Order: sequence, then C-alpha cells, then structure tokens
Amino acid sequence: MSIRGLALWTVLIPFVATSVPAHAEIEDVSSELKTILDEHDVPALAVAVIVDGEVVATGATGIRKRGDDTPVTVDDKWHLGSCTKAFTTTLAALLVRDGLIEWDSTVGEVFARERVQIHPDFRSATLRQLLSNTGGCPQDLTKKLWGELWQNRGTPRVQRMQLVRGLLKFAPEYTPGAGHVYSNAGFSVAGAMLETVANEPYETLVRQRIFEPLGMTAGGFRAPATKNRVDQPYGHAPDPVDPEPKGDNPRAIAPAGAIHCSITDWARFAQAHLGSDKSKLLTPEERTFLHTVVDEDENYALGWYRARRRWANGDALNHNGSNTMWYSTIWLAPERNFAVVVTSNCGGDVAFQACDAVVAWSIGRYLE
Repeated sequence: MSIRGLALWTVLIPFVATSVPAHAEIEDVSSELKTILDEHDVPALAVAVIVDGEVVATGATGIRKRGDDTPVTVDDKWHLGSCTKAFTTTLAALLVRDGLIEWDSTVGEVFARERVQIHPDFRSATLRQLLSNTGGCPQDLTKKLWGELWQNRGTPRVQRMQLVRGLLKFAPEYTPGAGHVYSNAGFSVAGAMLETVANEPYETLVRQRIFEPLGMTAGGFRAPATKNRVDQPYGHAPDPVDPEPKGDNPRAIAPAGAIHCSITDWARFAQAHLGSDKSKLLTPEERTFLHTVVDEDENYALGWYRARRRWANGDALNHNGSNTMWYSTIWLAPERNFAVVVTSNCGGDVAFQACDAVVAWSIGRYLE
C-alpha cells in the first residue's frame, strides 16, 4: 500500500466556447463536475480553479461513501497522498529561512545528536537531495521494516526515527546526488531532519507554519473520516475502507503523503506557490528555488514535476498522489497565474482518468 508516483501526463485540452465569470464571484461548477463523474466509476470528485491568482470556481459532486447516500461538499476533507510532498518542501524552505537547517545539511550532521547508525555512503545525503528524490533512498522499504512501521508504535516522531534507523544503517541504493529514484522514504527522512532541528513533530510544524498562515482550517493528517461515521469522505479501493487502522499508510511516512484538507484549503496552498496568497508565505526567491529542477532527466524539482505546456505559456508544475484509496492532482501555470486542484475519494486508474478529465475541462474552460 505504499504511495506511488505516477508518470507526468499530457493534458488534452478540448476547445470550449463559453464565457468566464467575473473574478468577484466564485462559480459553483458542481453540475459540470457531475457530468464528468457520470462518465467514470468513482464515488466523488472535487475541484478548485485559480485564474489570475484568485479562486474563480469550486465544485464537489458524488457521495462520501459507497453504500451511503450522504453527498460530498466543497468543505469536505480529501486525502492528498503524495501531493503532501510539496508541503514538506515548503516547510523545509521556511526552516531554512529561519536558519534552523540548510539545503546542504546532511543526514550525518543532523542525526549526529540522535546517535543514529548511518552507513558511511549515506552520511553525505543532503536535505535538498532527499527532497528531490536524488538522495540515494530506495523506492521501497524492506518487508521487515515496512511491517514494523505498520505496527504504529509510539508517537509519529518516534516512528519516523524508527524508519531513519532502519534505513540509513544500510548502503544507499546509489551514491547520493548521482541518481534518481522516486522515494517516499527519502521525504520521510527529510521530514525527520526537520523535526530534529526544530524539536517539534512534523504535524505540528505543518500546522503552525503552513496551515495557520494560509487559513487552512480543514488541514489535517491521514484519512479524514471517523470510523463508523460518515462525517467525511471515505477512501475506496474500490470499496470503502475504514479510516483506521488501514485507511492510510504508516505514520512514519507522513512527510511523503498523509495530508488531508478541503479543496478550498488546497487552493490556498496553490495560491502560495503562485505568490498570490495574502499571507505571502513564500518569497519569490523561495518559490523559484522550490520550482527549479534538480534532476534534469526526471524533470523533478522539490516536490514538483516541471514540464513545458502550451496552455501554460511555458513551464507548468505538477504533482499527483494516491495512497491507493484516494487520488489527487495539482497543476500550476506560473506564467498565467493559473492553477487547478482536483481530487477523488477513490484510487486506481479510474480515478486518474476522472481527475485528468476534470483538469482538461478546467483548462479548456478557463484558459480558452
């Protein structure tokens, strides 16, 4: 049930001749979303669209849980999977700004005070390398370590140090900085580095440094619903999965993919990466650094894929995420001050296709 990074795809944009509403009002596009939902076998979909830096449209359609007719709303909470990675890199930028850590800080330096046994070839892996999938970490943990993490023993911070100790004592998969492997473990080790220098749990740091400044009041971690209640959407695979204990991956890998929030909250985060948020969370220089490709072969920056798109008038930024029970995707077009975020409470290829269709419709509708 580990989170997988899906390949960056090309969005096909149909020609749509329609007028765009004034930016002063947020358009409810739930009925348009329902048309797409009817073409795909997913329980629900949600979307938010940003034009000229402002949210111009939101929508949600479908049901929270198969077997129950409770409808979803735009205020519901959705699991973002690996789209969490951009939150982790954003947190890193803020702690670098505060002087608590540097992008070139190594695991050997940061974990020295924790008395972690680190293989000599792993000691040089830097924060920036880990957050760009170039830090030498493998795609999959060993079955033994993965099984131990599933026990969820101790606080989330203790569990992340369990991952650090269980991984870094072995040789890296490749020399840090000399390869690229999409790795949830790498982001989790980086999250543990941030916890160590700030002496606060990752979850607390994200709440204080990102959720609160951006007004993300629905932001949280892991599957959002309460077991035996339909108070929030359930993940599906394809049947509904109870939020605990199997509704998400082990807490140790939260920095790689455990955040949930409302679709409007996620739009606020997208605005922060366009520089149009009222809080001005990131400086222009910090956004440029986070969006700059580290590995040219993979076009991966820091928590973002980057690729040229005609509709973006240049480079677009993208990430997607799934813990196999949810699916989410975000696209930014910085040159056009545009973004779209889409999510579904279902995993698998059918959810990818449904969300892809929503992205294509949004681009065709608002960037015609």
